[in-house]
Amino acid sequence: MVRQPTGRSRRCGGVSQTVVPIVPETLLDDLDARVREVVRRDGVDPQREVPRVRRIAEQVVRAHDDRSLTGVVAPVADVAQVVGELVARVAGFGPLQRFLDDPEVEEIWVNDPSRVFIARRGRHELTSLILSQAQVEELVERMLKTSGRRIDLSQPFVDAMLPAGHRLHVVLEGISRGFSAVNIRKFVLRAAQLGDLVELGSLTSQAARFLEAAVLAGLNIVVAGGTQAGKTTMLNCLCAAIPGSDRIVSVEEVWELRFPATDWVALQTRQQGLEGTGEVTLRDLVKEALRMRPTRVVVGEVRSAEALDLLLALNSGLPGMATIHANSAREALVKLCTLPLLAGENISSRFVVPTVAASTDLVVHLGLDRHGVRRVNEIVAVPGRVENDIIETEPLFHREGDQLVRSPGMPARLEAFERAGIDVHALLRTD
Repeated sequence: MVRQPTGRSRRCGGVSQTVVPIVPETLLDDLDARVREVVRRDGVDPQREVPRVRRIAEQVVRAHDDRSLTGVVAPVADVAQVVGELVARVAGFGPLQRFLDDPEVEEIWVNDPSRVFIARRGRHELTSLILSQAQVEELVERMLKTSGRRIDLSQPFVDAMLPAGHRLHVVLEGISRGFSAVNIRKFVLRAAQLGDLVELGSLTSQAARFLEAAVLAGLNIVVAGGTQAGKTTMLNCLCAAIPGSDRIVSVEEVWELRFPATDWVALQTRQQGLEGTGEVTLRDLVKEALRMRPTRVVVGEVRSAEALDLLLALNSGLPGMATIHANSAREALVKLCTLPLLAGENISSRFVVPTVAASTDLVVHLGLDRHGVRRVNEIVAVPGRVENDIIETEPLFHREGDQLVRSPGMPARLEAFERAGIDVHALLRTD
């Protein structure tokens, strides 16, 4: 087998494929063994002391080059490349490390050891990287070691966070056919505030100013969209608009939110231990967040019965935000009306539907266009009215082709904007 550390892309069977020059695996294995020997001898922690590992790798490669002058071994053609590969093997995540280091790569997934895919700018491509099953297992073990989470027959799925903030999801072989399925969603911060999304073309400046005003006014906002539509990025940008005097408590399955805030507590869920105890769910965290005197509650993603606890929190007058998977703003509201029913048989739609209508002020729906660009598709206001179990909505912005245009609707809770000193009518006026 050969390692192929750097390269370019080509098309293969209609799918982009990354092609890279070849480095002899035997040479890398020999140098790798020497680096590991020095690391063990000196008691170096490779995960925590990466610069030291790099210095060791440089010394080993330099010594190898000195030996090559005698003709005993072949010289190293590209020292920087080999050193980088050795550091990736010993201190990083081996052959996947170059994709983790590439700022253009947004996601990496392994369907089986011979089919490793990456996503760039919303489009996926098949790489030429070929792993062994043992390599995949070793990589998963190393990644989980840094996260403190586990995967086994009793717990065949795992969500974890890598040291750089990337999200790891693994499905164990047996549930996944043939091989363990590995997915790494990188945290690529291209936008830190709403103005950045305007520059990226995701929404208009008028829509950005309105969303910022809605956050300042304390409206409850739900961000909806499909996978990789940019929900977490949008939530980060919205949170960046929260006044610095507010106390924020966020709850997530795995920490992904990153925004500037002075008074912010971030909570994440926890798996149960080997003895079957110690699990902390999103429902637990939402309830716990309310005991921490927040002025804002942010839920990374609503997927299940925790939607009920979130609605109860928002209905008490506490401003909040959350994301949800949905194909449109309307479907996001329908889903918010369905998920709380999972909390128990005593929860009925007669209670949930009007609670959703009263607790949700705005829905921002995101999507990927045909070019893989993330865009805001619509911004919808929820005035709080229900007719025949259907929540009424007021469209504020909608997409026509490549343009996000103003719709005739107006947001609810105009008094909240007035208290914040915002003239929402002037903000939404079209010339």
